[in-house]
Amino acid sequence: MKGPLFYSKILLFGEYGIIEDSKGLSIPYNFFNGALKFSKVETKDSKKSNKILLQFHKYLSGIPDIDLELNKFEKDLSKGIFFDSSIPQGYGVGSSGAIVAAVYDKYAKGRIKISENLNRNKLVDLRNIFSKMESFFHGKSSGLDPLNSYLSIPILIESKNKIDVTGIPIEKVNGKGAIFLLDSGQMGSTATMVEIFMKKMKDEGFRKMLNAKFIKYTNSCVDSFLKGDLKNLFKNTKILSGIVFENFKPMIPNKFHKIWKTGIESGSYFLKLCGSGGGGYILGFAPNIEKAKKDLSGYNLEVVYRF
Repeated sequence: MKGPLFYSKILLFGEYGIIEDSKGLSIPYNFFNGALKFSKVETKDSKKSNKILLQFHKYLSGIPDIDLELNKFEKDLSKGIFFDSSIPQGYGVGSSGAIVAAVYDKYAKGRIKISENLNRNKLVDLRNIFSKMESFFHGKSSGLDPLNSYLSIPILIESKNKIDVTGIPIEKVNGKGAIFLLDSGQMGSTATMVEIFMKKMKDEGFRKMLNAKFIKYTNSCVDSFLKGDLKNLFKNTKILSGIVFENFKPMIPNKFHKIWKTGIESGSYFLKLCGSGGGGYILGFAPNIEKAKKDLSGYNLEVVYRF
């Protein structure tokens, strides 16, 4: 028996900024997915997942304002339910978000259904529920990853209390420009990276930079992308890549510092964090993807969207 599939996601823009009320844009990434499943044969992975879900159940039991069928969840856990997933953990593509979406879908009382008319208030309510649930995994969560996984459509965050589903420009299958993922070859820890970010936020200079530069260009990137304005998209992404390189170094794996800077200087590609960073995938934007592939030969590159 296997439940409905929940997909991974890519946060194109908004990492860290959405914590401080920047815009954010998240799209489903259907290459990876997961589902709650019962299995007659226990494996190492199913036992590990079941153990995590047991801890998650205990955590959810301490949150009174989320109405879940916890007794049913507990019984299913005793029968060995686990989350069967191809989504890599610590890679910034929403592995925990998919778990949260699946648990909510299966056990929430009076759940907000995908088939409903999802007005802005319902989206905000869902995001708030998911934020509380996913905090188990990260310490602090925007709730955006589970929301995207649950709805499996692009999500635009305009502010903390203004969320909409959105359309994105139609992909050009043979487009010259592209968005791509680079595999860092190592896992990242969202909780650790968020902790570093929150410590940085205590510094006045960092806070000023975040609002005057990081959020400003994050918002410009979101607007340019949705309008299909590629000239300004690449211009703003280049600036944003530089801001991240100068101010978020702990979130960038050391072996990628050189190519990060090279991309900005050459204009061949512009890298940014995919999620919280610290490992996993790195997100890239290239005006000419074939040139970027040559310049990044030797790295594991996966194209996810073409302009």
